[in-house]
Amino acid sequence: MLTIQNTEHFRIESPTIVTIGTFDGVHIGHQKILKRLLEIKENTGFKTVVLTFEPHPRKVLFPEQKDLKLISLVDEKLELLEKYGVDVAVVYPFSKEFSQLDSDLYIRNILLKHLQVKHLVIGYDHKFGKNRSGDINTLKAFAPQGGFLLEEIPPQDIDSIAISSSKIRKALEEGDIKLATEFLGHKFTLEGIVVKGKQLGRTLGYPTANINVADPDKLIPKIGVYLVEVTVGSFNGHGMMSIGLNPTTDFDNTIKLEVNLFNFNEDIYDKTIKLKFVKRLRDEKKFANLTELKSALDHDKETCLQLIGKTL
Repeated sequence: MLTIQNTEHFRIESPTIVTIGTFDGVHIGHQKILKRLLEIKENTGFKTVVLTFEPHPRKVLFPEQKDLKLISLVDEKLELLEKYGVDVAVVYPFSKEFSQLDSDLYIRNILLKHLQVKHLVIGYDHKFGKNRSGDINTLKAFAPQGGFLLEEIPPQDIDSIAISSSKIRKALEEGDIKLATEFLGHKFTLEGIVVKGKQLGRTLGYPTANINVADPDKLIPKIGVYLVEVTVGSFNGHGMMSIGLNPTTDFDNTIKLEVNLFNFNEDIYDKTIKLKFVKRLRDEKKFANLTELKSALDHDKETCLQLIGKTL
């Protein structure tokens, strides 16, 4: 997949099939649109293009709202778009100036001049341009002179799926990994860098990789214990992850992300680690002592191994 990113100065020279959106999570509703692009490609031979934006438009237009957390950061989103068959991903720099672009200029400059659009697939509620004045009717009026076909995803097709990024965020924030996975059509992913921790887990027989997620916009699921798939270095396997305050041993009131990797004991400090969430096992608990904590970890691991056996 070709990625065009961090620039307003580009031009695709061949005819394209385009769709537009934030695509946070690239969930099954998004996948339905991407599948339609592939169907059109089979008939036309045109390249498929997703026009998306960075930062998320809400972050720019409503900076006072600090509650929006992202299901997928830009690199994660690009990986998913490639997985679902997109030829070209354009990550357009979103700014207040860009949001004030007249809707006609948006069509002429972005869609026609830069993207060479010949077939545009858009959701029925898509808005664009200054004051969100552009909509499906604007595009319908412009399509004949612009020389592109316009396809609207009808309300019943989108609404029948009943999926939205906000519903997925809510599911993850409530620890409902099963529902989030169903809505996403793939496992929720979290990436970070392995950093040094207190190394208390080693004394309990459960050494953990402590994870630093640098981007504060990344959504972190509800506090608790999880079964995860893990990729770090050459390791591809499973582990059990703790998201929480570690109330039995810590008193600093900061959330830590730690994962114990099964059948693995190598130095992975400063390496990138990728976690895919399989199941939430339980809430975080404060135990009376380390013996009770170790007993709970033993039980958690046994539960994980049973679940892994069921999914292999």
